Amino acid sequence: MKITIQAMMEELMRPVGQLEHTVDRLLFGDLNTEVTGVVTAFMPTQYVIEQAVALGANLIISHEGPFFSHQDQEGVHADDPVYAAKKRLIRESGIAIFRWHDYIHRYKPDWITQGLVQAFGWEDAVIKHRPEAAVVQLPGSALRDIAVDIKERLGIPYVRIMGDPDQICARAGVLVGYRGGGGSVIPLMEQEALDLVVYGEGPEWESPEYVRDAVRQGRKKALIVIGHAESEVPGMNLLARNLQERYPDLQVHTVSEKPLFRVV
Repeated sequence: MKITIQAMMEELMRPVGQLEHTVDRLLFGDLNTEVTGVVTAFMPTQYVIEQAVALGANLIISHEGPFFSHQDQEGVHADDPVYAAKKRLIRESGIAIFRWHDYIHRYKPDWITQGLVQAFGWEDAVIKHRPEAAVVQLPGSALRDIAVDIKERLGIPYVRIMGDPDQICARAGVLVGYRGGGGSVIPLMEQEALDLVVYGEGPEWESPEYVRDAVRQGRKKALIVIGHAESEVPGMNLLARNLQERYPDLQVHTVSEKPLFRVV
């Protein structure tokens, strides 16, 4: 079944309806172009674009934008050689890029969070979906064991933990992306009586310092920080699986980068 970029975008937006303010839009390409192959990715990095071209895809659906800022303010870095080279690659390749951030977070449940929960193997443990988090009830394991299991399931070289590694954690919150700030994590921990919060990233002087003080006071609280991209890639993989089921004749690929940082 043939489908244009515009038709695919409209179908993906339909469960949410029209958002008045959103960063989601076609950044490059023509809405009337027929989709012949799709790559989903956390961010259209130089590598992801190159791989999409090599795979013969003509559409990248990315959670984040290509130019290093949430608002995708094209032209802010116009004089920078890295920006210029990347934009030239996009233009010369003819590939289309669809930014898909706000709508997918507003699915019920949020598909980015749901993808991470599924990657952890915790789907059956979910007891509540909140707009910003999933709350899960686990059998109860030591913090260090949960962290190792998460690391292995995501195939990443490390995660960071805060709290007593031997603490038994059973009730946990899962937050993706930049939702690890104190404004989200601290009230969630108390409202849901959580032992553990797993999140992508957030200011280090907020949630981690709160947990440091909590542990000093004898309270059993813990964090696992896995990285922004690492927390959201599974959601984009969930999108890819959905698209492949919806359009079985279309080639749909996921392309992921290596973890952003290395520990030395």
